[in-house]
Amino acid sequence: MAFPGEGGGARRGKRRRLSRSAEFDRVFRDGRSHASRYLVLHAFPRPEATEDEPRLGVSVGRKVGGAVERNRVKRLLREAFWASSDALPPGHDFVLVARPDAGELARERGEAGIEDALRELLDKAGLAGGASA
Repeated sequence: MAFPGEGGGARRGKRRRLSRSAEFDRVFRDGRSHASRYLVLHAFPRPEATEDEPRLGVSVGRKVGGAVERNRVKRLLREAFWASSDALPPGHDFVLVARPDAGELARERGEAGIEDALRELLDKAGLAGGASA
């Protein structure tokens, strides 16, 4: 039985998420940002966790759409991120911020569109480690 806060699921085991406001603030304040038309990626290397799996925080504002659409975009962003996580550097915290056009991308192209936009942004930021599918 899984308990709240354990993270994870049957597919991947323990999935690390940023959940506290202070964690988001640290990534925004001390990290580097990279942007595209659909997404903004903030990345911050955690010096104390050089071998840990990357952690993710997602922010989707009301300009993206209603609650149902925002939750769908968040789910798609998480799935796309974890699909690309093997190529990411360990020990980093990431925050993905969806821009208003991300809702339109999710409606038109679905998961494939979000995944392509994220992969393109990771390549542009030099964080993909050269492994792209």
